[in-house]
Amino acid sequence: MTGKAKPKKHTAKEIASKVDAATTNRGGGKAGQADRSGIEKGGHAKFECPHCKITAPDVKSMEIHHEAKHPKIPFDETKISNLHATHVVESSKARPGVRGSYKK
Repeated sequence: MTGKAKPKKHTAKEIASKVDAATTNRGGGKAGQADRSGIEKGGHAKFECPHCKITAPDVKSMEIHHEAKHPKIPFDETKISNLHATHVVESSKARPGVRGSYKK
């Protein structure tokens, strides 16, 4: 019996995607931690919760966080601090990439 039309070797596209995934900074480690904090690079973490100082990329995510973690305190959008407005972004530093899911 043979392989049922399955490729026996890896394709160039598959190998290139594995190399890209292994060598490109995707937001983990020290660079990702700095990016999520929003302090050093003004990265994906734009808004900061006034109660627990956790960061979120947009107001809707911050509202979801607030409803889950601070249900007794009413949500007030004006109290959320915008980290991009308070920190100067240095454009020479690289930002970690964001990789989406493979599920479509």
